[in-house]
Amino acid sequence: MEIKVPQHPSNLRLSEFELISRLFVPLATGEDALGLTDDGAIIPARPGYDLVVTTDALVSGIHFRSEDSAATVAARSLCSNLSDLAAMGAEAHCYSLAIALPVDWTLEWVTEFAGTLGDLQNQYSVFLLGGDTVSTPGPLTISITAMGYVPTGKALRRGGAIPGDRIWVSGSIGDAAMGIALLTDRLECPDGEMSSFLTSRFETPIPRLELGQSLRDLASAAIDVSDGLIADLTHITDTSSVGADVHLDQIPLSAAAEALLAKNSSLSTYILGGGDDYELLFTAPEDNEAVILALADRLQVRATAIGTVTDGNGVRVLDPTGRAIDIGMTGFQHFAGKY
Repeated sequence: MEIKVPQHPSNLRLSEFELISRLFVPLATGEDALGLTDDGAIIPARPGYDLVVTTDALVSGIHFRSEDSAATVAARSLCSNLSDLAAMGAEAHCYSLAIALPVDWTLEWVTEFAGTLGDLQNQYSVFLLGGDTVSTPGPLTISITAMGYVPTGKALRRGGAIPGDRIWVSGSIGDAAMGIALLTDRLECPDGEMSSFLTSRFETPIPRLELGQSLRDLASAAIDVSDGLIADLTHITDTSSVGADVHLDQIPLSAAAEALLAKNSSLSTYILGGGDDYELLFTAPEDNEAVILALADRLQVRATAIGTVTDGNGVRVLDPTGRAIDIGMTGFQHFAGKY
């Protein structure tokens, strides 16, 4: 079902309930949402399945720039949550939305935001379940709770990696970090096409839902790359009580990232700790390599083995000679306020 959000004059001011009725009710296409007419939604049990629930909050100035378009904010808000479902092997079902709008909000902005959510709903077969709309004197804040289903007992977890497993990652790593660096003038790229590719990787994440579902019986542990490759791999190793060796030269790069890295080797920090790629990082028994590569080929998603799960603890990054290197920045730390 294609979702269309009605357009309104940009100078029109709506009340909270008018805003919900005109812009968000059209997104509540599933029967579970009850047309957003009640105090809550009803999600019926699906026999033989577990319900997977994940919540992410995004704050202006932290997770996106205040000048970012409504489309970018909507895409990052919803797709980052869908990526969490992908990391657990779940089929996405629906989501709730709580949005705190600053006092200077415009109908034009919210209309674009809701319209982008509608486009993404069409793409990923999800619908708005409910939520809340409030005003705030502080920055724009968005919280989305996404829900999905996975066959009982089949969810991918972080704690199943064992020594000898191969470490895999989908897609390419470091693009989004370079993209936000370009957007904030911390990095330059003279090639317009490459620059557009890198910034799009930050602005519009691609949740690997189909890949995650296909890995249920293949992967031993999984996570999505949100905080940074090494930081997120550390979540797996800590939870699984294992170590990991990652080969720097095996980490998959896009042509754009590779070109910039060739000119400035210090950009490897964006690869190892930049985050925001929302690719799947997973471990799997070595015997599953051929099946994983065939799966990736069928789904037209790049999958690359980048290292090995080891005994012990911690993550080592190895150079082409096999020597451990100083990792430096490993990922974003919210309460440290820095990468």
